[in-house]
Amino acid sequence: MADDLGYGELGSYGQQVIQTPHLDALAREGTRFTNFYAGSPVCAPSRYVLLTGRHTGHAFIRGNDEWTERGDVWNYKEAIKNPELEGQRPIPASTLTMGEVLQSAGYQTALVGKWGLGAPNTEGTPNRQGFDYFFGYNCQRQAHNLYPVHLWENELKVALNNDTVPPGTKLTAEANPYNPQAYDAFTQTDYAPQKMQEKALEFIKNRDKESPFLLYYASPLPHVPLQVPQPYVEKYRDIIGEEKPYLGQNGYFPHPSPKAAYAGMINYLDDQVGELVALLKQEGIYENTLIIFTSDNGPTYAGGVDPEYFNSAGPFPNAYGRTKGFTYEGGIRVPLIASWPGHIPSESISQHIGAFYDLLPTISELAGAVIPQTDGKSLVPVLNGKQAKNTHNFLYWEFPSYNGQQAVRMGRWKGIRKDMMEGNLAIELYDLENDPAEQHNLANKHPDIVERIRKAMEEAHEEPEIAKFKIPVLDK
Repeated sequence: MADDLGYGELGSYGQQVIQTPHLDALAREGTRFTNFYAGSPVCAPSRYVLLTGRHTGHAFIRGNDEWTERGDVWNYKEAIKNPELEGQRPIPASTLTMGEVLQSAGYQTALVGKWGLGAPNTEGTPNRQGFDYFFGYNCQRQAHNLYPVHLWENELKVALNNDTVPPGTKLTAEANPYNPQAYDAFTQTDYAPQKMQEKALEFIKNRDKESPFLLYYASPLPHVPLQVPQPYVEKYRDIIGEEKPYLGQNGYFPHPSPKAAYAGMINYLDDQVGELVALLKQEGIYENTLIIFTSDNGPTYAGGVDPEYFNSAGPFPNAYGRTKGFTYEGGIRVPLIASWPGHIPSESISQHIGAFYDLLPTISELAGAVIPQTDGKSLVPVLNGKQAKNTHNFLYWEFPSYNGQQAVRMGRWKGIRKDMMEGNLAIELYDLENDPAEQHNLANKHPDIVERIRKAMEEAHEEPEIAKFKIPVLDK
């Protein structure tokens, strides 16, 4: 799973600048979904939906919750010294995750990458939520530096050969922004995505060959900051040409070639996918491995990223308010590629309407596990190139942040509520078949459809357990 990768940022989904040959090959060898949705428009709730099969009307985690009552959790240096300030609010011990479901079916389970669902020393750590092995960032705030001071291996800190450079650090006052050496502090020794890749490959090589395995690889790429090994930057400098430096005014770290760096991060991720596929073939298990690739939400607007230049959201608007953080299509519609030679038809495109919460029942069925009760519907028939036996009446999202939102996808129709924290309950209505960019609000023309969507929103919403996630106009 990529982090903040937009619907239009892969070659197989129309990208014209960034090169993604390995993922494009997977798309040719399998099925590319065109109507698939993330669990939420931001990180932690989307990952929760993926792992539990519960949509955000029923989820314990419905937004990013940094658990701020512990203290100054945003102080990067203090959190490095004190694990009690690291990580997010933990999911309960009673949570049933994809890892636990597959463990029960005899699978070895590993998580490599970014967690964000439970701070160190809590019941929410990966090892206590169904993963035999974990390596990566426990905390999504710590992932705001791709050259961190430490990562976690299981429940132990692993020191990296990097200095402490807090996210948000800018160039010194006397620095020349056109001098590449002015940015040296932001490129250090141990690149976290490389360290994660090494552990992912190691897990596959060293697995028990007699047992099946699940690898949940939650890459931090291409989430900002703009940090990637220099050869990738040079490659895209040659393609893109001269750029205006990014000086950190929109957060994270400065970079002398922001577009080249961002393209390089996605290219780097694609190369890592290529390495994984090559290892599966070397191990003789490629034909017996289902690979699913997706992204946790739409593209960002922060940290020097230019979604307009890359057309990151593809057919959807790239402007702020329409991408990450918002329930418009650009914020929640994501790539989904599924490849399994001999089982999933090659060079196929599926228009099936699905979401993250469909993946747990799907994977449980394929693994021969007891399929848990979830909000999802198994995609196994769709993966086999057939019609789904059991489809959703509608898909649902709610999101208490960015001023409060709800959304429903009901066939061709999409209903959105926004500004709910101001008491708004009006529903915008869009015909996605004729208006995928959601430019024409048809609510006044189709009051019957609006009423059906209103009832769906009411049906799908349960009052959240965590007060921070309550939307007062719904939870009075």
